[in-house]
Amino acid sequence: MTHPSNTESSSPAAQDGAATELVVDVGPVAHGGHFVARHEGRVIFVRHGIPAEKVRVRLTDAGESSRFWRADVVDVLEASDDRTRHFWPLADSLAAWGKGGPPVGGAELGHITVERQRLLKSEVLAEQLKRLAGVELKVDVEPAAAGDPGSGDVTGTGVTGPDGGTGLGWRTRASFAVTPGGRLGMHAHRSDVVIPVREMPLALPGINELRLWDIDLRGISRVEVAAPANGSRPLVLLAPEEGTDARRLNRILGQIPLDVSVASFDPVGGEVLQLRGRTWVQESAAGHEYRVTGEGFWQIHKDAPATLVGAVTGFLHDGGYLLPGSAVADLYAGAGLFTAPLADAVGITGSVLSVEGSPGTSRDARKNLHGETQVEIVQGRVERVLRQRPRSFDALVLDPPRAGAGKAVVSQLIESGPRAIAYVSCDPASFARDLGYFRNGGWRLESLRAFDLYPHTHHLETVALLVPAA
Repeated sequence: MTHPSNTESSSPAAQDGAATELVVDVGPVAHGGHFVARHEGRVIFVRHGIPAEKVRVRLTDAGESSRFWRADVVDVLEASDDRTRHFWPLADSLAAWGKGGPPVGGAELGHITVERQRLLKSEVLAEQLKRLAGVELKVDVEPAAAGDPGSGDVTGTGVTGPDGGTGLGWRTRASFAVTPGGRLGMHAHRSDVVIPVREMPLALPGINELRLWDIDLRGISRVEVAAPANGSRPLVLLAPEEGTDARRLNRILGQIPLDVSVASFDPVGGEVLQLRGRTWVQESAAGHEYRVTGEGFWQIHKDAPATLVGAVTGFLHDGGYLLPGSAVADLYAGAGLFTAPLADAVGITGSVLSVEGSPGTSRDARKNLHGETQVEIVQGRVERVLRQRPRSFDALVLDPPRAGAGKAVVSQLIESGPRAIAYVSCDPASFARDLGYFRNGGWRLESLRAFDLYPHTHHLETVALLVPAA
């Protein structure tokens, strides 16, 4: 492996202005895709390493007064047996820095075997549960749609994954920046640097086949792409820069395949304007069809909807909380991914309250659940709706954004007195924090599952069943 010829120093930059490089021993994994190392007593959060490796790192964020520094691995002196060739050279820290620049973000664990990635994610979840919730529990991280007959054996122990064990080709959505020269790109981690890309290996073939990197995107600041796993019509969203006129948009439109829907959107205001085709995509999950508009939320992994619906309904049904005639609520409901199967389970004698804060996404839910008389769809903040519409529930489904529900909402949920809560989370830290609030309020963790819905990244998804402790 190459050894970049930069000066080693204990300060953020060498005297000649060259970036500082240090040799460190990589310690345990930390939440956020980092590994903990130390140099002269100072903590360094290292990316692109593996515990127990000896590596050379390049400081990317440092200062003498900083509590900790950040760094990327640029050379591996003593490698872990779990290190593997990175599938994407642009995201490979060693290859990228060897050419003089940072790697693209979004595949920070691609140098680690998929089996070890899941073990590391399990360690992160256990650490967050212990530190923030006071719960000592080790949970295996499962692949999406585990047990699918078409899946490949990832670990050699019978654990399967729908991608045959590669962890590639799962993203139904992708977000891109645009270089100053008008080429499709992606940001480096914690950086304004935009790196041109000509592939996105984590995305479905339908996204790569659009070949948006061949298009002159001058006048556009951001591009969002949605390619439903069911193979239906993709949607490309373009965020125009201020001053971009209709002629420039039409030139770009003419370079995108005719069978692809295209819309412009405002990342701040959320306004979506049709340029060609539809401003929404058609998704399929759990025997239902869903309309999802513009940037409306939908699970990114192609197998995530079925995986999460199965976990949520399984917990609630097996516990006797989701039966014909039950009263349930779907909070932070989005376009109705969980609302529809909940309505199936409770039947016409039961009831489902579906609450979503985003007006556009709530309108999608109304269209998706049209004709389901047992479903009431309310647009508004969860805490406000629960306060204004107090009622008794057998169960609640909670799927908040990455920041979690928070102390005030948790207190309100406890006060509403449900028999059980299924909590879906994409962030182990916010989930563990909220679990601590539930425990302080007299509730306990009954069951917990974790899923690897973001292979080659540090993210994971959890589904928990919470019940009153008494």
